[in-house]
Amino acid sequence: MEMNISFPGGKKVNSTYKGFTVDTDQRKKGGGDESAPEPFDLFLASIGTCAGVYVVYFCDKRGIDTTGLKMTLHFEKNRKTHLVETVRIHISLPPTFPEKYKSAVVKAVELCTVKRNIIDPPEFTVHAEIQS
Repeated sequence: MEMNISFPGGKKVNSTYKGFTVDTDQRKKGGGDESAPEPFDLFLASIGTCAGVYVVYFCDKRGIDTTGLKMTLHFEKNRKTHLVETVRIHISLPPTFPEKYKSAVVKAVELCTVKRNIIDPPEFTVHAEIQS
């Protein structure tokens, strides 16, 4: 698999993967134009949307209507390292959600691939070469 990263100018850095381009930018305070989310914002969004997809799969498989279903992610950062230390996912189930599936939908969210990659991270390598 390959993802291409491009540098369209300023503090913008974009990725292209599977035919989709994701734009990022930095805050004005960081020298950007605030024209797109910051890369770290997309990292956080990937946790929430991945967890959400597992909720959707869970509900679809059981014929459960997702109307009124909501999720909220709460992040707590370490003041010294500025890294996220805690992620709390709150699933707000609508009144029509079957009580018998409450703990099962939580287990479904635990299967989120983004979360599992954080818990068991990949090896990172970086290589640079000067183009000829």
